[in-house]
Amino acid sequence: MKLPKAYPVRKTKIIVTLGPATESEELITQLIKTGVNIFRLNMSHARHETIRRIVPLIRKIAFEEQKQIGILLDTQGPAIRTGELPTKLNLKPGDEFTFTVLGYKSAENNSVDVNYDGLINDLHVGDEVIVDNGVLRMEVLEKSHNSLRCKVLTEGVMGSRRHINLPGVRVNLPALTEKDISDVELGCELDVDYVALSFCREAGDIKQLRALCQKFGKSPRIVAKFEDQESVRNLHEIISEADAVMVARGDLGIECLLEELPIIQRKIVKTCLQYFKPVIVATHMLESMIENPYPTRAEITDVANAVFERVDAVMLSGESSVGKYPVSCVDVLDRISRRTERSGGTDHISSVELEGSLEKFVRSAVLLADHIRASAILLFTKTGYMASMAASFRPGWSPIYAFTEQKEIAQKLTLCRAVYPFVLSFEEDSEINIQRAERMLLEKDFLLPGSVIVAVTEFQTNNVIDRSVPRRSVNSVEVRLIQ
Repeated sequence: MKLPKAYPVRKTKIIVTLGPATESEELITQLIKTGVNIFRLNMSHARHETIRRIVPLIRKIAFEEQKQIGILLDTQGPAIRTGELPTKLNLKPGDEFTFTVLGYKSAENNSVDVNYDGLINDLHVGDEVIVDNGVLRMEVLEKSHNSLRCKVLTEGVMGSRRHINLPGVRVNLPALTEKDISDVELGCELDVDYVALSFCREAGDIKQLRALCQKFGKSPRIVAKFEDQESVRNLHEIISEADAVMVARGDLGIECLLEELPIIQRKIVKTCLQYFKPVIVATHMLESMIENPYPTRAEITDVANAVFERVDAVMLSGESSVGKYPVSCVDVLDRISRRTERSGGTDHISSVELEGSLEKFVRSAVLLADHIRASAILLFTKTGYMASMAASFRPGWSPIYAFTEQKEIAQKLTLCRAVYPFVLSFEEDSEINIQRAERMLLEKDFLLPGSVIVAVTEFQTNNVIDRSVPRRSVNSVEVRLIQ
């Protein structure tokens, strides 16, 4: 079958983290042209003045390139970190090391303070402390009211402001720190499309973030990040409350047993499909490409496995924020995704029991499009909900061209698998809307004359017998031949 020039055969979306390596107008333009769908702003490192410059720049370039590009603001979250050290410390197995709190300074050379005063109360003798993403592992030997004496288990270097993980420990940290609140306020001011909640532990954390955004007058989509054992224990309630989910395998891989990580990832993906929620797989996807121009074979397979599981998006972190080959990384993700999608994928969604009539209607439209190998699904939505649901049914053949009246809704659909959003003002007559959408897609080379498409619309109908009866919404699905 001949494909139109602009046919977006890749269904898996690509998220790229911006940083010193990619914050220029030239690099952002290249990344968009290479296939980026969403840019991530990592508030663990980004300054407010940088964000104020970058967000309008992304919007400007996206407008010039005639692309809908989403923006994701990722909060730092309540991270536990070490304080400042005058020099780095080389530690070996068997060494003793002391963590201090409450402003206490130890006289020992092998010691550092931490930014969380509750560390002593939360930990017990025998618990494990992991520093700097697993570079150092220690076991708690003894604790006092202001210090924690540990035994070093693995050789490594202790530096300043290193991240600390406490596997299996319920820490009494707030869901949102003062820094997070300030960052979210900035994101709402700049009208970002998504806000990611780091170290989300329960549904109440998401509600708190949503209320904060509403206080600032905005409603970005909330992305819950799975990063510790507690979030996995509360998996269903978190996914039910969130608008989208991120499998953040960096901290999650440290907090959980390594052999459990692939199982947890698959479980989260399957559960997201049950709840019709977009899911992102992130961290270390092409880690070696921070320094090297080509990925490892293991990384290629890891990306392909995520695509085979039909996740909504894969994400780059250090590879694009500080790496040497950010554009090549996007090209690699694009190539792997396109090829893997052609080979099929898991069918998790077929086991989901549908309850509502709208769910059954949308699924029928997707099944029809797959059965007849439709060139596209044209879907008209005011809120974006129907398009997001259609994406959850994972069309195997047809891309979803979603038309909405609001640019903000279009940008919030950039995360959904296989969905390519367009802005179109709606008429009351659904036939006019479909014809205008068809012309737009023909002009942009997204469709060819002679293409068969499935159109999904919601239109208003009158009672022909009694005009005083209020109009009602009717959902419609039809097969059309593009002239």
